[in-house]
Amino acid sequence: MSVSAHAATIQITMENLVVSPTEATAKVGDTLELINKDIFVHTATARNGDFDVTMPPKKTVSYVLKKAGTIDYYCRFHPNMKAVLTVAP
Repeated sequence: MSVSAHAATIQITMENLVVSPTEATAKVGDTLELINKDIFVHTATARNGDFDVTMPPKKTVSYVLKKAGTIDYYCRFHPNMKAVLTVAP
């Protein structure tokens, strides 16, 4: 897999049981940086099965985006925490 030299890092923060931003855009090859500022474990679980990332409390987890598409994702432990990520080719 080759990654463009122009790959970006997209930051998504989970704080006070809220995902911010609730809508983000990225490209295949970009890194999704998931920042959990809460004292609870959170997940970023794609409804289409593209990813399921667990974030321990007060930790940051990174994930490289591999597929284009519009991805609805949520926290399995706190289903009211949801957002949309649009990934361009």
